[in-house]
Amino acid sequence: MGEPNEPKRARGRKPYPPEMKERSVRLVVEHQGEYPTRMAAIRSIATKMGVHWTTLHEWVKRTETDPSGSRLSADDAEELKRVRRENKELRRANEILKSASIFFATELDGRQPR
Repeated sequence: MGEPNEPKRARGRKPYPPEMKERSVRLVVEHQGEYPTRMAAIRSIATKMGVHWTTLHEWVKRTETDPSGSRLSADDAEELKRVRRENKELRRANEILKSASIFFATELDGRQPR
C-alpha cells in the first residue's frame, strides 16, 4: 500500500472482486430508470451491494469512459486510434474503387444503365 501508483483503499480491506464490480455497475445501468436520478440509483444499489456509494460511482464512471472494462495503455490507445483511422480510409478507398469498377464496366460494355 506504500507504492505511489497503487490504488487507495481502506486499511486492511481486500479489494472487491471483479465480478462484484461488474454486477454492481450492470445493476446501475439496468435499473437507473426506476429511480428519479442516476445518483439515487447508485446510492441505493451501493447500499444493497455493501459498498460505499462513491466507490460504485467511480466504477460506473470508469466503465463509461472505457466500456470494455480494460484500461488501455497510452501506446495501445494511440495504436487503436491509428488503426481505426486507417480502417476508415481503407473503407472509403474501397467504395471509390467499387464505383470506378462499375463505371468502367459500363463503359467497356457499351450499354448505358437504365
